[in-house]
Amino acid sequence: MTEFTQTFHAFALDLQSRICAQLETFEDGARFEARDWSRPAGHRLQGGGSMRLLRGKVFEKAGVNVSHVWGAFAPQLIGQIPGAQESEGRFAACGVSLVIHPFNPYVPTVHLNLRYLKTSRDWFGGGADLTPTFPFEEDTAQFHAALRQACETYRPGAYVEYKEWCDRYFFLPHRQEPRGVGGIFFDELASADHGRDFEFVRSVGAAFLEAYSAIVARRRATPFDEAAREKLLLKRGRYVEFNLVYDRGTKFGFGTDADPEAYLMSLPPLVKW
Repeated sequence: MTEFTQTFHAFALDLQSRICAQLETFEDGARFEARDWSRPAGHRLQGGGSMRLLRGKVFEKAGVNVSHVWGAFAPQLIGQIPGAQESEGRFAACGVSLVIHPFNPYVPTVHLNLRYLKTSRDWFGGGADLTPTFPFEEDTAQFHAALRQACETYRPGAYVEYKEWCDRYFFLPHRQEPRGVGGIFFDELASADHGRDFEFVRSVGAAFLEAYSAIVARRRATPFDEAAREKLLLKRGRYVEFNLVYDRGTKFGFGTDADPEAYLMSLPPLVKW
C-alpha cells in the first residue's frame, strides 16, 4: 500500500466514523455494527475493509464501508483501468462508500462514494446523489447547493460539469429515466495540484454530511401511509436495477474479489417490482 493510500485510508476511516456518529443521533438506541474483512495470505490481492451496518427505525438499512486493497488486477480488468497495463496490473485503491435506505418514504435514499486509485497513474473519483421517492424542491436545492459550494471552491465550472456527469451516469437506459434528482459525479481526477484535488474530495464528504443530516431532520417525522410505503419499495427496485447492472463500484467489487457483503451493501432490505 502506497504512502498516500495510507493517508487516504485514514481520511476514509475518519469520515466513516463521523457519518456513523451523526446518523446514530437520529435513532433511539440503534447503533452501527462493525465487521472487518481481509484477504487471506498468499492471495493475489491484499488488504480488506471496514464495514459498518445499521438497521434502525429511521434508517431501515444504512451501510458505511471503507475498503483498502492492493495487489494485481484480474486479467480481464487490466484493459479497463487507466494505467493498469503500464503497471502490469499492479494497483492500490482505497475508498469510502455509503448507501442509506430510510424507512420513511419521505426521507430520501442517498449515496456517497469517494475513492483514490493508483496504477502507473493515480487519481480520485466519487460523488454523491439523492434518490427521493417523493421529491421536495427544498431538499433537492439544499443538497445541490452544498455540493455546488464544494465544487466552485475547488474550480469554477466544476459543479456544472460534475452535475451533468452525474445526470448521465445515474440514468437507467432500459427505463429511460433518471435514478433520482442527481448530485455530482467525477472520476480520473488528477490535476497538477494533487493536494488541492484531495482537499476537494474532503470537502465533498463534509458537504454531503451537513446537507443530508438537515434533510433527515426535516423529513423523518413526516406521517405516511401504506400507499407511500409501497411507492418507496417500488422505487427501490429501480435502485437495485441500476446497482446490479450499471454501477462501477459493484463491478469493481466483483473484479477485485472483495467481500460480497461489502459491495452488495447498497441493496435495500425490502424491495418490490
